[in-house]
Amino acid sequence: MADTQKIKNIISKNKAEITNSDLAYCANKLRMDIVKMVHLAASGHPGGALGLADIFCTLYLKVLNLDTQKPEKSDRFLLSNGHVCAIQYAAMSLVGIIPEEELWTFRKLGSRLQGHPSTKYLPDLYNSSGSLGQGLSQACGAGIGMRLQNFTGHLFIGISDGECQEGMTWEAAMSIAHYKLDHVTAFVDYNHIQIDGKVEDVMNLGSLSEKFSSFGWLTRTANGHDFNEILSAFEWAKKREGTPKVILFENTLGKNVSFMENQPKWHGSPPDKAQYELAISELENILSQY
Repeated sequence: MADTQKIKNIISKNKAEITNSDLAYCANKLRMDIVKMVHLAASGHPGGALGLADIFCTLYLKVLNLDTQKPEKSDRFLLSNGHVCAIQYAAMSLVGIIPEEELWTFRKLGSRLQGHPSTKYLPDLYNSSGSLGQGLSQACGAGIGMRLQNFTGHLFIGISDGECQEGMTWEAAMSIAHYKLDHVTAFVDYNHIQIDGKVEDVMNLGSLSEKFSSFGWLTRTANGHDFNEILSAFEWAKKREGTPKVILFENTLGKNVSFMENQPKWHGSPPDKAQYELAISELENILSQY
């Protein structure tokens, strides 16, 4: 299991003091949380959540400036592909927004941590999500609202590659570029897998970089498991240059759980007891290296 005191020591550091080793430790702690959450619920989407752990760890520990006392200066994060919310909940727990013990109520009746996030149950969220393709439109509205209120924070929106098959995504991409919302950054979970198989087989997206560029976005591709590349991409995105930005994070579905990696089955299947124990064993072995 993760060393609780070590986690506390990492979280207490200034952002600049948090090392790649710290991030790797915390990211794999988040992966353990995800596997446990989905196993206990006997329901959920572990693959995408595991693949996003390095990105979310960097986002919450190094990038987001969250200031509830000064919302006009606070960054915001929206999640479009709500089915991967186990990683969002785990990351929120890591930084103390929600208690860790609440994670084990994931997807249970009466829990605030529903299988698709809802601001009705968890006001600390900035959006409700789950219906794929809608998140970028939410970001457009929120981004315009921030501008009208002279808010200075940045807005990040996490989307999936599969939902870029939705027409609504491109209407929103056109609108965000039209209104020059340069405080809006989208990042794509570009793992090339959706529930029915490979994205390229279900509905080939072609070049997402070229598509977003043609809509007026600045684009960048990064390795979603390289902390230097992740942080560099987010820092690049925060620069205001009159144009929205999108980061295409090349990710591995099921990252660091050997039998889940790149297997479409694990987009939305919970591990049974034996699979849970194997996954935890593998992740504990990785933790021991840090």
